[in-house]
Amino acid sequence: MADSRNIQSLFVTKLYRAELPRVASLNAALASTCLSIADEDKAGRRWAKEHGYKGYTSYASLDDLPTRASVFAELVAHLNRHARSFAKALDYELGRRRIVLDSLWINVMDQGGVHAAHIHPHAVISGTYYVSVPKGAAAIRFADPRLTMMMAAPQRKERAARENQTFVSVTPKPGTILLWESFLRHDVPPNGARGKRISISFNYAID
Repeated sequence: MADSRNIQSLFVTKLYRAELPRVASLNAALASTCLSIADEDKAGRRWAKEHGYKGYTSYASLDDLPTRASVFAELVAHLNRHARSFAKALDYELGRRRIVLDSLWINVMDQGGVHAAHIHPHAVISGTYYVSVPKGAAAIRFADPRLTMMMAAPQRKERAARENQTFVSVTPKPGTILLWESFLRHDVPPNGARGKRISISFNYAID
């Protein structure tokens, strides 16, 4: 067995997780507002249908959520605080610049819905806030960003330590905030929940 004193961790990929306290009223308002917008946003529903997304997303149709409804502005105040904390933990050298919210969108995933693996190339920090996570709802899965460079590396053991796994699934609950650097590839496997899995995703850029 390797002596841990001989091993160092380099180029660590960080995942930030926090749980907002006392979220029942916030999430109830968010869920109601998200579903109302989904009913009204024909362009968003059309985009979802054209791209095979089972459910609704405002990703390609709306860019004004924080001004459209005050409950989103309330959420953004929480997100800003956590994004600044994460940026500090990442040791970003910002100088006079700052981390700012660049985009925010709704995801309402129906049963059987998936979200294919992707990254957020024009952002610095990305994340998701979870509003409704019914029983059986899909987790979010992150992939080792070095996958394309593994070459002849063997598969990892079935019970490999979490930091050595090739894919890591994270199961959120209502009120969970997840943040990661935007280069980190992630996907959502088939959603098994009968109820709607509602989340709000976002990107931060440097201003």
